[in-house]
Formats: sequence, C-alpha cells, structure tokens
Amino acid sequence: MQRSSGILLPITALPSKYGIGTMGRAAYAFVDFLAQAGQRWWQILPLGPTGCGDSPYQSFSAYAGNPYLIDPELLCEEGLLHPEEVEAMDWGSDPERVDYARIAAQRTDLLAGAERRGWRRDLLRICRFTEENRDWIYDYALFMALKRHFHDLPWNQWPDLAIRHHQSSAVTYYMDLLRPDVELFIYTQYLFFRQWEDLRDYAHKQGVGIIGDLPIYVSADSADVWAAPENFQLDESQSRPVLVGGMPPDREVRTGQRWGNPLYNWERIKADNYRWWLSRVDRAGQCFDLLRLDHFQGLEQYWAVPYGEKTAEHGQWLKGPGLELIRMLQTSFPTLECIAEDLGTRSPETAELLRQSGMPGMQVLQYAYTPGGLRPGQFPTHSVCCTGTHDLPPLRAWLADAPDWEQQTIRAELGLAEGQDPLWPLLQAGANAPSELFVAQLQDYLGLGAEARMNVPGTVGSNWLWRVRPEALTQALARRIRALTESGGRLVTS
Repeated sequence: MQRSSGILLPITALPSKYGIGTMGRAAYAFVDFLAQAGQRWWQILPLGPTGCGDSPYQSFSAYAGNPYLIDPELLCEEGLLHPEEVEAMDWGSDPERVDYARIAAQRTDLLAGAERRGWRRDLLRICRFTEENRDWIYDYALFMALKRHFHDLPWNQWPDLAIRHHQSSAVTYYMDLLRPDVELFIYTQYLFFRQWEDLRDYAHKQGVGIIGDLPIYVSADSADVWAAPENFQLDESQSRPVLVGGMPPDREVRTGQRWGNPLYNWERIKADNYRWWLSRVDRAGQCFDLLRLDHFQGLEQYWAVPYGEKTAEHGQWLKGPGLELIRMLQTSFPTLECIAEDLGTRSPETAELLRQSGMPGMQVLQYAYTPGGLRPGQFPTHSVCCTGTHDLPPLRAWLADAPDWEQQTIRAELGLAEGQDPLWPLLQAGANAPSELFVAQLQDYLGLGAEARMNVPGTVGSNWLWRVRPEALTQALARRIRALTESGGRLVTS
C-alpha cells in the first residue's frame, strides 16, 4: 500500500436538502474537497439498507444499497421525478441530524414515482442489472415486498409459514401477488447502483479511492438469513437465533456489547466451500477499492451470547474459520486489498492470524498514550493509523474526558506549551506515524466534540445521526489538511 491518507465520513453525514446525505451534488463536492486536501482515500460505512436502530451494521441485505442515499435531485435531472414532488416532501429542518423516521415514511413512495416513469424506459438495462445480480436481487426484492405486505414484521413472525420457510411454491405465489412492489425494490437497487457507480467513477478521476466496510455479521431480519437459514445458527421451530454476536465486557462497555446478529453455521458454510462468503466479498470488491474487514477477530474466535441474554456478559469464545477462509478469499480475489479491523480484545491467536494473513491491522491514536500503549512513532509500517473509529468519540471529546495523567502524557510527548491546543499536533502525529495509511474522522479536522459522535456501542436511539454543515468544508480547511498531509510525507502525486 502506498503511503497516503484519507478521511472517514459516512455518506449519510453529507449535507443535503433531503434529510440525509445522498450520492448527489454534495458527494461530488466532497470528492473535490478530498482531492484539494491531498487525500487519496474516502472511507465510508456500510452502504446497505438500514434496519434495527438505523445502524448500517443491521441491514436488510448484505448486498443491497440503501435507497435513502439515492439523490432525488439527480432523478429530477433525468425526468424520473418532478421538482415539485420532491419539494412537497418535509425532510426535516435540522441540517446536523438525520431524521430516519421521517425519511422512512416518505422515501419509498417518492421512489415509486421514479419507478412508474422509468421502468419501461430502462427495461433493457434493468434486465442486464438483474442478470448480473441474480444471486441476491430477487430474494431481496421479494423480502422487502413481503415486509410491506406483512406490516414490517420480522420475517420469522410472518403468519404464512410456507413463505416464512422460503418454500419454492410460496416464493412463486408471492412473486406474482406482490409483483408491483417486487419491481419497485428491484428498480430502486438499479437506481442506487447506477448513482453509486457514477460517484465512484468520478472519485477515481479525481484520484480518490473508496474504502468500503464489510460487516462480519448480517442482521437477523434480513433477506440473507431468510433465504439461506442453513448458513446460520437458528432454532428450527421458531427461526430465531440460538446464539448472537457481540463482545465481552471491557473498559468502555462494562456489560459488553450484545449486537444481536445471528452467528454463522461455519460447518455448513465450509461444506459449501464458503460460497456464501465468497459471493458477498465478490460484490464488495466490485463496489470498493479497499475493503475494511469488520471485527477481524471474529474470524479467529467469536463471542457467542445466548439469544435470551439482555447483555453480553454471559457468553463464550468459539472457534471461527480462521486462516482457511482468509486463504480462500485471497485465492479467489488476488487483487482485492483488505484492512483487518483488529481492535478490541487482541488475543495472541488473532495476532498470529493477522500476521499470517499479511493484511495491515489498525492502530488508534486514542489508545496510543495509555500505559504500555504503542506511541504513534512506534506504529508498524504495515498498518493503518486512525484518529478513532465510528464507535469512538471525536478527538476533541476524547481529550475533554481524558484523565489528567493522560493529558499530561500527551502534552509532554508532543512538546506542547502550556495552554496549547493538542488537537492539530495529535493529527500531525498521526500523519507522521510510520503507518502506510492514516485516516482521520472528518469531525477531528473540524474540531467537533461529543455532539458529532456517530455511535456509542451498546446504545440504541441516538446513533448514526450526525451530519456536516455545508459551510464547514472550506478551502482554508482543505489547504490546512493538505499541508499536514504533505509534511507527513503522504501526498500522492500520481
């Protein structure tokens, strides 16, 4: 990996008039900002349609794109929507927060208008799209149509047992019964990936690559689990998870993290030569230039929590597929570069798996100044240095809450004068680190605090909401980031 740097910003956090960031004008402007700031990479969060808690890690599909990110203005430009239709919608009045409930109530109906105008016009391209994505698109579209039909109930509570169990006769019946909705959800995916490919191509022309995120788990209420329950540890009688994923208690979350995702039936997946995993990684590799493998440790050993537990305190470590799966992925996709998200409990076995994989792991500035922590100047060259992650506070909030001894350590090691703001010296320390890649959250360059945090693990209801104001992305900020990047030897000129 070439020495370079990037910025982490979810697409949802972009400015827009439509209540949430989209793949429209502001996304293109942010690519321009990255290029002006000398950044080689734009790191984003998972792109899937959000489900429980509005989390991108609880998606209705491991393959589909989030229809909320489809830009209405671009659809108006090609005649699929009329401007007055879009302007008639109330997308909310807070430019710094996403109102998911408001968007959920209106976005599908708005996109239905685009589908009515565009289905016949785009039919040949839709047929090509569905053929290229036949492994997942029909199951996803029918799954979403069924959720509408059954008033948004989770699939394991649908009253028709035949379709709950994905019986072929029931699939045929509901495909015909719900065809208008099935076609709507197919068309929205066609629109999503067309806009995504245009945005990605523009980024490439500007010299910016996309770092995508592959969640290790999928949501229990997803087309993936409904269509292939044999790949997951489910109770056969009620189709509920037997065990769910998470992490044990640690210094940040004392009761652990209970994510609720069903765990894989690794024996079944291995017997099928890991076909399910190969398929989803193949799709991710088509969308992104560099892939972050979420919760890398879970491939070596994973924390399994009994389904009925309210916290993650009473779980157990179970063995994952380890190097066998990684070698399968590397053999199947030899040109796909991956980052191993190896944060959290770092066991010797996980460290050895990382070494054998050859992937770069992650080093976090917020952990660097603890007793025994690696300082930025000691980070391994083959690693990714980041200021924080979407699960951590911005640097400003972290500094405000850091104990006196840690703040004194930071000031002493950075050589700061009394009263000097440590924020940009910390960013410079990250840029100067030996790590091949340095990634900062945009919130850190903006100097924002706890109000701009994306996610607090173990909580639901106030996460994934923050958005950047359009006036924040100034030319002066781009020049300052570029100067920092150049002084750290990370400016990529070709």
